[in-house]
Amino acid sequence: MTTLSNLPETPISRRALLKLFGVGTVAGVMGYSRFVKPKPTVFQKDNLLLPLTLTQPKTAVIVGGGLAGLACAYELSQRGFAVTILEKSPQFGGKIASWQVNVGADKFRMEHGFHGFFPQYYNLNSLVKDLNATDNFQSLNFYSLVYREHYKPEVFRPSSSAFPWNIVDLAIASPNRLQWGINLTKIKHLQVFQAIGGFEREKNYQRFDNISVADWVAKDFPQGLYDLYFLPFAKSSLNAPDLMSVGELMQFFHFYFFGNPEGLAFNGTKDDMGTSLVQPIIDAIKSKGGQVVTNAIVSQIKVENNSVNSLTYQVGSGASDVPFSVKRSHIVADNSNIEYFGAADEVFAVAENSTEAVSLTCTHQGCTVKMADDGKFHCPCHGAVFSADGKVLKGPAERDLAKFDIIGRPKIGYSDELQLVAIKPESVKPETVVADYYIFATDVPGVQQLFKRLDGDVNQKAREQIEKLSIADPFAVCRFWFDRDFAWEQSNFTSLSGYALTDSITLYHRIQQQFIDWSQRTGGSVVELHAYCYKEKEFPTQSALLTTFEQELYDIVPELKQANILHRELVNQKNFSGYPPNSYAERPETRSNINNLIYAGDWVKMPFPCGLMERAVSSGLLAANEILHSEGLQRREILSVNPEGLLEI
Repeated sequence: MTTLSNLPETPISRRALLKLFGVGTVAGVMGYSRFVKPKPTVFQKDNLLLPLTLTQPKTAVIVGGGLAGLACAYELSQRGFAVTILEKSPQFGGKIASWQVNVGADKFRMEHGFHGFFPQYYNLNSLVKDLNATDNFQSLNFYSLVYREHYKPEVFRPSSSAFPWNIVDLAIASPNRLQWGINLTKIKHLQVFQAIGGFEREKNYQRFDNISVADWVAKDFPQGLYDLYFLPFAKSSLNAPDLMSVGELMQFFHFYFFGNPEGLAFNGTKDDMGTSLVQPIIDAIKSKGGQVVTNAIVSQIKVENNSVNSLTYQVGSGASDVPFSVKRSHIVADNSNIEYFGAADEVFAVAENSTEAVSLTCTHQGCTVKMADDGKFHCPCHGAVFSADGKVLKGPAERDLAKFDIIGRPKIGYSDELQLVAIKPESVKPETVVADYYIFATDVPGVQQLFKRLDGDVNQKAREQIEKLSIADPFAVCRFWFDRDFAWEQSNFTSLSGYALTDSITLYHRIQQQFIDWSQRTGGSVVELHAYCYKEKEFPTQSALLTTFEQELYDIVPELKQANILHRELVNQKNFSGYPPNSYAERPETRSNINNLIYAGDWVKMPFPCGLMERAVSSGLLAANEILHSEGLQRREILSVNPEGLLEI
């Protein structure tokens, strides 16, 4: 029998000890990360215990009633500020707004598309808890990503694995793992792996903000990795790869996957977003005395000594006497003698030598009409017909197309914008408000229009930053009501890849209660297709969008070819923030260069990784925190995923 004392002594070198120590450390860290979920990072937290509410009156005016403006108004109203929030549209919510549509004898709430609530939406979920609205949400259990060809469907389920285990889990679960195309012996592939695993926000933008995603992946890039993950993720940010900064995609990836310890499964609302989230926020603001105003058009903002000292607005559901500008459309065209201005759902037609512009927004339910061969404007959604000068000829529309006086035409070599004002504006008395703080929380077109209303000596840098903001390619949503249901093996919200237009499908009759009830009563189905960022040159009209959506739906769900379409609704907008190369450095931060003017919105430069609804909410809470800090109050705790990756190569 050999004893330990009889074994030969073999000296261990210092190098070997260091190797063993390194391997052991790596193994220990990986083992620990497998079973211990990282905690969210606290971005903003006061070290001192400060007062929570004001002791003297302060006022704030928020322009923009989307998620960013609502979050800001909510936080300030709960802290004692007298808040007024102004929204241009008839309803609050911005891109999460909902409104009534009629389908036969039934009434439904329509939205701008399906919205997923991911578990790493820490600030949005915190707001939902504040509102006691958690029961308005439900788990979707899993979601699928289905490819038209070449690849099998990917399925994402709840997980609490942190990096690098989330990659390991993904590789194990993915039926396409052998098609990723990763070869870490290639420098470019190694650089890709390091870029997504070793994320550092500022270094990330310094390295990658100067190139588009399309250009970055054009040479020696793992094709499968791009097709399976990079392309769908890029488009789900509502920015097309050819116009999106790699730096922005890297932070998007980090937030949603590589820096996210919560998994990729998400919740949805039990009802429409307006009912489930927007209205609870509005109710909370009003409960603290806040004023909420819809159909509000800002006409003037006075600036003195680099501070905003008043804001004037008009309220009315009709046309306002406030001028506005629209850019010439180089996409929308026909063989007529008509010029077109605007894009998506806001297009205007100007006949040759005319002093008037006709809005092409159908007065029935807001689709964009198109001139047909008969010289009349036809609505592609519900069949209304208008004359060339905008008079209604055939229902269901009951009102003529709106008309506008041309007060400024494009000048050769200068602006390509047309300046318009309503011909028969409502006679409304302007309201002027004076506040301690002003928050611009609109979308990009909205904040650019607001800066045209600034009257006074305005900080030039502030103007330049706003002028340089970009708008992404338009997005579109088409919702169909059918007279029958169909079999479906994938998730009720499913991402799609490989189609000319469609990027996702949502089965509302299996998610939201109003449609579940209707389906149970009628046997029908409600299906929605979403195009995140389509090219206007390829789909210049809403007719083209509707035709393509319908064709692709029958490809996705062949059974529906035998069904009858009972109704359809199209939402088509061009107002989502763009993140093109070389834009990060110029993006405005929360505090503007004007003393008492604060910014909120997904176009604001964020100091931590975030995306989509979480980006909007976080920007609104950061805006509120700027004001709270100025007043010596405790700031709201702001959370994010770990701001840095773990891998450095």
